Amino acid sequence: MSEEAKWYVVHTYSGYENKVAQNIEKVVENRKLHDLIPEVRIPMETVTEIKGGKTDEVEKKLFPSYVLVKMVLTDDSWYIVRNTRGVTGFVGPGSKPVPLSEREVAALGVETAAPAVETNLKAGDNVVVNGGSFDGFTGVIRSIDLEAKTADVTVSMFGRETAVTLPLTQIKLEG
Repeated sequence: MSEEAKWYVVHTYSGYENKVAQNIEKVVENRKLHDLIPEVRIPMETVTEIKGGKTDEVEKKLFPSYVLVKMVLTDDSWYIVRNTRGVTGFVGPGSKPVPLSEREVAALGVETAAPAVETNLKAGDNVVVNGGSFDGFTGVIRSIDLEAKTADVTVSMFGRETAVTLPLTQIKLEG
């Protein structure tokens, strides 16, 4: 095949991303169309969720309701993808799929996404320290740095307000 495969964005019903990707891959496998549709991907990111002092690594879809399909656009490949159950259409004007540019593919950073952090804590929350040298102290969150996975907390120590920076894993909501 002389034409090069490009990335296209396919819109799906909410929650159908995995099913759509599996169904496209199954058709490609059954009909030996790897040269036409070499890759199907659901962009994911690993997010660290910190709730109640517990840390969990969870996979989240970067773009819910969208699947990326790397394919050589032909009538066959268009038909296969467009008629996959759960697909509502290609992203592009009218019914014409528009490939992502090299810059868009790079900007998506699908393979280079840094793990993000999510927490239910926010500035102004009253918290209890549950680890480290301030274990058992209570305080108020002044700010949160998700990249560093820390929070600046003002704790009351010997009748004085003291600012400390603590790992998110060592604080939980009071109460």
